[in-house]
Amino acid sequence: MITWLEQRQYDLHPPPTGGVPPGGIPAAAGPEPNRPGGQPAPAPLAPPAGLSPLPGEGRWQTVVSTPHGDAVRMTSVRPDLAHTSFVVGVLWLDPTLVRGVLHPGTQDPGGQWATPTSVDPAEQRSVVTAFSAGFRLQGDSHGGWYSENREVRPLVPGAASLLIRRDGTVDVGAWGSEVGMAPDVASVRQNLVPLIDHGTVNPTCATGGTAQWGSTVGQAAYIHRSGFGITPTGAMVYVGGPALSVCTLGDLLRSAGVIRGMELDINPAWVSGAYFHPDGTSRPKAFKLFPDEQIGAQHYLQTSTRDFVSFDLRSTADATASPRGPHHLPPPPRAFDPGRVTTRPPG
Repeated sequence: MITWLEQRQYDLHPPPTGGVPPGGIPAAAGPEPNRPGGQPAPAPLAPPAGLSPLPGEGRWQTVVSTPHGDAVRMTSVRPDLAHTSFVVGVLWLDPTLVRGVLHPGTQDPGGQWATPTSVDPAEQRSVVTAFSAGFRLQGDSHGGWYSENREVRPLVPGAASLLIRRDGTVDVGAWGSEVGMAPDVASVRQNLVPLIDHGTVNPTCATGGTAQWGSTVGQAAYIHRSGFGITPTGAMVYVGGPALSVCTLGDLLRSAGVIRGMELDINPAWVSGAYFHPDGTSRPKAFKLFPDEQIGAQHYLQTSTRDFVSFDLRSTADATASPRGPHHLPPPPRAFDPGRVTTRPPG
């Protein structure tokens, strides 16, 4: 019934096309100066094919810098050639400077955990970003959930999986073939099927059903969506914003350099990315990623009913040595069949 109502509302009020973003491409809130060290900045993101870039569009801005380099960069782009009045936010995270944490929610997955259901005061001293993890676990995600040596939902072979190791490094891939259980695995969050593999957008992004891309008004609807993936160097990319189809979400991830990626959440009430300025104290300054974000930037600093992922600054010892290396390189090419779905040039 909820899905039907969402579909009817979408049919009556689809996102408008044409126009320009009010005020243009927004500058990053809370920019910080660039510092040497860490991984170099990625290439600027190209605007949608057929559009000339607006001032500032696709240009990376540092929003969290450390003495060892820039930990978090962000940029804003328009989602596609038609929905040109909307802005999507993109976060880039340096794996040598940050570490990931999967937080449980009080309802998803529920239960008792050592990891808090919020970015608590202790973590607030080092947190740099947080975002919603994925669909509800009661069937909608079509995947499992694992943390603290407990498998709350069985991990599903082939499902798109966000894996966090005990050293805080993160990987994404199909469960059982690209990522899998090992002694150093701390947490696994599965959601739907892989959206990007070997740098190619899954061609079923335009045709798949609810088991692939979710039930909210269909995979071709242009709605709030989010996604996450890794690049060949292990850098992590989060995309969140309005007026995205599954294909355009995948295309944005790919254009940011992602080689393996997955869809996370759908729905304006849950698609949210926040970044923070940690200063060693609680209640850091918090910033929303994109203008149409409906959840406040302080959301993850309080108890959450849904699970989410946060990233914290590594210790000084961790930050001076790359935490991982060769495992981030993609395996030998095995492209999706049949073919490739792209509308943006890489980088």
